Amino acid sequence: MIDAFLEMMSAERGAADNTLAGYRRDLDDAEDFLRQTGRRLAEARSEDISAYMRSLEAAGFAASSQARKLSTLRQYFRFLYAEGHRADDPTGVIASPKKARALPKVLDVGAVDRLLERAALEVSETAGDPATHARAVRTRAILELLYATGLRVGELVTLPVTVARRDEPFFMVKGKGGKERLVPVADSARDALAAYVAIRDRDPRAGDCPYLFPTEDHTTHIARQVVARDLKSLGTRCGISAAKLSPHVLRHAFASHLLQNGADLRVVQQLLGHADISTTQIYTHVLDEQLHRLVSERHPLAD
Repeated sequence: MIDAFLEMMSAERGAADNTLAGYRRDLDDAEDFLRQTGRRLAEARSEDISAYMRSLEAAGFAASSQARKLSTLRQYFRFLYAEGHRADDPTGVIASPKKARALPKVLDVGAVDRLLERAALEVSETAGDPATHARAVRTRAILELLYATGLRVGELVTLPVTVARRDEPFFMVKGKGGKERLVPVADSARDALAAYVAIRDRDPRAGDCPYLFPTEDHTTHIARQVVARDLKSLGTRCGISAAKLSPHVLRHAFASHLLQNGADLRVVQQLLGHADISTTQIYTHVLDEQLHRLVSERHPLAD
């Protein structure tokens, strides 16, 4: 039934491969726990689910991880109920773990400027070494594109090369759930992309790969981990801790810096591809903290 559930989530709800893989891990983990009691997951009772959730807490799982696993189980049992395989939903009486809403890590404008300047400098400095130069040009293009658009790293690595061949200041991207949105691209990012594509196209195998950022053998796109590794390495070389930098941190910076400069929250929601504006509103909390700190440090009556 786990396979049937995943097929439904893929076919009817357009769940991405990474989402489906996460669902499978969560359900397999719960299945393994239930087998210790001699019962299969599809036959679980409410007390079984409660015992499983207690085991997660005892194992030190964060409340957010517990909540995600419970959400997966809820969807699974609703599927079994809808398909007539069960007459009840054992998760219906299970309370969700309370989790604190963590504020996103955000780089300030100065830190992003240092990253951009360092990336441009390394492009110039490596001009005499073709292989190193090509990697530097790619890293700069990725950095410029992430900060200019707020793309998720999964959206970035699967971009088709055609987005860089159009002479237009925007392109369409397919996000979570297969939803498409329009993404504007700043001139600096378009220039960095053009420089990268010129180098990419020198490889005769490039014409057979549809992805903007292919692997070295040009058979598929680069992994998300490669993007994260290159960005962390670049950050380290300009004094930014690797722990403070990731592709998602640049997405947070994109949103926060837009709001700092007066962008409308609804516009930022559309640019990020958030289905619910409450997801976007977390960036207003970041601004609230910054404003509070500003008043506390700069106001004449501050202690």
